[in-house]
Amino acid sequence: MATTTARLLLLLTVAGFCLCHTTGQEAAPPPPPYCGSLRTAVEARNIIGWKTVPPPCAKYVADYITGERYGRDADVVINEAIAYAESLKLSGTGKEIWVFDVDDTALSTVPYQANHGYGVQPFDNQSFLKYVVQGSAPALQSTLRLYRRLLQLGIKPVFLTDRTEDQRTVTTNNLIQQGYCNWEKLVLQPVGLQTSTLAFKTCERQKLVNDGYIIVGNIGDQWNDIRRSPDGCRTFKFPNPIINNGTDGPI
Repeated sequence: MATTTARLLLLLTVAGFCLCHTTGQEAAPPPPPYCGSLRTAVEARNIIGWKTVPPPCAKYVADYITGERYGRDADVVINEAIAYAESLKLSGTGKEIWVFDVDDTALSTVPYQANHGYGVQPFDNQSFLKYVVQGSAPALQSTLRLYRRLLQLGIKPVFLTDRTEDQRTVTTNNLIQQGYCNWEKLVLQPVGLQTSTLAFKTCERQKLVNDGYIIVGNIGDQWNDIRRSPDGCRTFKFPNPIINNGTDGPI
């Protein structure tokens, strides 16, 4: 009896110790169940005008973009893009190109987003420029896989980005360091240009077509990267749950 009582007292003591030391350290509540549906709707452009991620969904976005699901979703897009590229019969003129966006398509901004609320905070161009200047953005490996396959097939990559001409050197070095090489063109915005992403990229694609290039593919993480003719023979939307896909975001 004494032994049983002693054991019970010991268990109660341990339980009390555990409860005292977990108070104030409870696990954060799970994200609201609507966050996944909201992300899907924005990705599909069924919701537009979304400038920031709703604060209750910050953890959902962080878990998504730093977890395995983001990579799996990207692979679905890239696998389809590769299958399409492999099905093409090229003209032999060397004029077939594939247009790539840079930030959050070829290079990741997740390290930046980790310090800026994963889209909950309004976009701050100055802090983002500091990230760009570091030249340390990692490659999105699925996109790099597509890029390398296109080179093997004889399709020439063209980068078309909102980054500006004064960022050409850092952008070039960052791309090369991350495994991107042998591109046909790197098209950046003139410094001080006042226009939308959609208007700028549409105009530059038209210039490429006017120069005799055939845009067989076009990939970007924002709808404004790939909307409006000439958009290419086929477009691919790379997943991005952070920046509003219905407006002109920074990337």
